[in-house]
Amino acid sequence: MSDVVYLLGPNASGKSNFLDVMRFLRDLGKSKGGGLQEAVESRGGISKIRCLHARQDTEVLIDVDVFDDDTSTGWNYTLGFNIPSKGFEKNRRPHITKEIVNRIENTGEKINLLKRPNMEDEQDEAQRQQTYLEQINTNKDFRFLAEYFGSITYYHLVPQLLKFGDEISGRTLEDDPFGQEFLLRVSATQERTRNNRLKKIEKALRSVVPQMEDLRFLKDGITGRPHLEIKFKHHRPRGARQREDQFSDGTLRLIALFWLLQETGDAPLLLEEPELSLNEEVVRQLSYLIETVRRRRSPSSGRQIFISTHSYALLSNPGINADGIIIIEPSDDGSRTRKINTAEQAALSVGLSPAEAVLPNTRGLPVGMQLKLEL
Repeated sequence: MSDVVYLLGPNASGKSNFLDVMRFLRDLGKSKGGGLQEAVESRGGISKIRCLHARQDTEVLIDVDVFDDDTSTGWNYTLGFNIPSKGFEKNRRPHITKEIVNRIENTGEKINLLKRPNMEDEQDEAQRQQTYLEQINTNKDFRFLAEYFGSITYYHLVPQLLKFGDEISGRTLEDDPFGQEFLLRVSATQERTRNNRLKKIEKALRSVVPQMEDLRFLKDGITGRPHLEIKFKHHRPRGARQREDQFSDGTLRLIALFWLLQETGDAPLLLEEPELSLNEEVVRQLSYLIETVRRRRSPSSGRQIFISTHSYALLSNPGINADGIIIIEPSDDGSRTRKINTAEQAALSVGLSPAEAVLPNTRGLPVGMQLKLEL
């Protein structure tokens, strides 16, 4: 599959849920504050996780393969869990119905390393409340998989949380998915690395906003609070300098996006509608800029990026890899994913963009149907 994957589908088709599967795996593998019970509880319980179309069988099942393109080897991880049908309500915590780990050789052969429930689970039912993946004393043979899942990054920066952090003074969610402490993330980076990244971000920004230059990191001399500052060229020779609370929402989102693309790590980066707050002409260049910044970080960057989007402008680049497009199609029995079909592939092969060849097939309404609002 492509290094950059675009998730397409109508509203309420399951794009956010697709990303949340990977966030759930991250919560299992986290070295601190992770595990099955926390991952389920933080989402409101199994009733909030299981498919709305589920009937009598309410088991939640995840089955995922992780591959190394360089060696053609990988891992298969399967996890099923449910609420026990017996016992007092307060003691009915989610328990493991299935946990399987296979090592996949480059020949395609699967070597089984774990299969649960096992004899130990039968002797002690309470053990089924935890995955072996989350336990350091049981994941020795597949600890790489736990560390890989635990390194998955989800980021959906909300500019107002960054601009008005002092006034809001709210609790920061674990892993800071909405960027409330993004400046602390920048501040914690080694100075030389930080300056190199900011220079690359400045270059990328100038390609879409030419009047921007000289992006800097600095700390307030009184409070020690970290800030970003940039110069805007105008009629005065020296221009004008602004800090992050004066940046546009789109500028802040671009800076955070370009920063994340340069961070080290091999686990996926999950981006939800990165086109928000951006001018349409900037969005048209976004897929190209993402590839450019990734290549500047490393010619063979291994980090896969998943992007959910509705944007015609973002998908208007005909150079987007067709193998990196996943369409999510809702039905009366749940949603299903598919790759591009023969007709869409033919349209792409003659030079049409995914916006022209694929996006019209993900609108969620039959051709000719219109939405009507009666007041």
